[in-house]
Amino acid sequence: MSFIRTDAMRWTMLYYWLFICLGLSIGLVGPTLPSLANQTQTLVGDLGAVFTASAIGALLGTLLGGRLFDRVRGHRALGIAQLASAALIALYPVIPSAWILLVIVVGKGLTDGFINTGANTLLVWTHKEKSSPYMNALHFFFGLGAFLAPILVAQVIDIPGGYRYAFWVLAAFSGLAGLAILVQKKNPRHEQAAAAEEKGARINYGVVIAAMLFLFFYVGAEIAFSGWIYTYALTLNLADEMTAAYLTSAFWLTFTLGRLTSIPLAMRFKPQQLIAAALAGCLAVLGAAFVIQPSSAFAWILAMVLGFCMAPVWPSGFTLAGQSVRLTSRVSGFILLGDSLGFMVLPWVVGQVLQGVGPQAMTTLVFLSLVGNLAAFAAIMRLRRSSPTTATVDAVVD
Repeated sequence: MSFIRTDAMRWTMLYYWLFICLGLSIGLVGPTLPSLANQTQTLVGDLGAVFTASAIGALLGTLLGGRLFDRVRGHRALGIAQLASAALIALYPVIPSAWILLVIVVGKGLTDGFINTGANTLLVWTHKEKSSPYMNALHFFFGLGAFLAPILVAQVIDIPGGYRYAFWVLAAFSGLAGLAILVQKKNPRHEQAAAAEEKGARINYGVVIAAMLFLFFYVGAEIAFSGWIYTYALTLNLADEMTAAYLTSAFWLTFTLGRLTSIPLAMRFKPQQLIAAALAGCLAVLGAAFVIQPSSAFAWILAMVLGFCMAPVWPSGFTLAGQSVRLTSRVSGFILLGDSLGFMVLPWVVGQVLQGVGPQAMTTLVFLSLVGNLAAFAAIMRLRRSSPTTATVDAVVD
């Protein structure tokens, strides 16, 4: 197929493969946590530290990727990181010590942050101002991987020690992705922006900081809602344990459908138009939660509508940032710090507030986080007018 034979489209398919692996690996940990706790002779609650360890690793990986991708061949770096990720995944089900497992998780988080930074940056360098639909598709594949992970576990969970096979199948799939991208001889580069930086051209750091805050507030809202909707519904007696679990699944299902829907929409509308519509939908349904008495029916509406409306915000926001500043990997890494910090900070804040105030505070805090998201979006739109350039640089190969 000529579609796949062109360098740009072949690279794009490989980035999608990486993001399916990323979604699968992140989605696999939750369903296998009891098995990993039993393997390491640790309480499930104590082993919840793997999520913090993963976030710390991702933060470090984002910082590393932000420094390296301007200086190295992108596909070689991505391929090595993906192979390292595959090797670490294969170790998860054979580590007998919780502390060693946490070290492995930090390493895996580091490769995740590095791959996230690299794939997002290289995709923008490849497609330039036309990257919006490709960016939405990239993050659709992440959601698809996260959605498929529990299904993979379900296929092997009844086999004694079957959870191990889920990790090893993913490790093999991830290793193939690493090899496929490692053998690519050409690389997208952002030479015009890099050359401009070397000459001292000014980058609009106001836009960069606003974009970082945009991801910080958005990711915080997404992870806080998806992580606490189960407790919210259960504590308010809106659902039993099984129904509350299905409620969380409903959020991720509509989120994945929203990412899929946003691909053709991104071909027709500008990123800022998609963001404005999506945030309006999010704030409207959360605003309704302030005036509607909590009920099982509304909890389902809230989870499904919010999942669908949240879906295009992240990829559209990153695309908008790439169109507003010279997106070198250093700039990209700085923006993506907002993602990592939002993942670490805001869900923890929600948990602390819920302990003191009660589950009703969850919707208020998510609403306020998205208001911060909207304010950061408004700042990007205001500041980008004074930006010295937009992302209309050529993607060249070396």
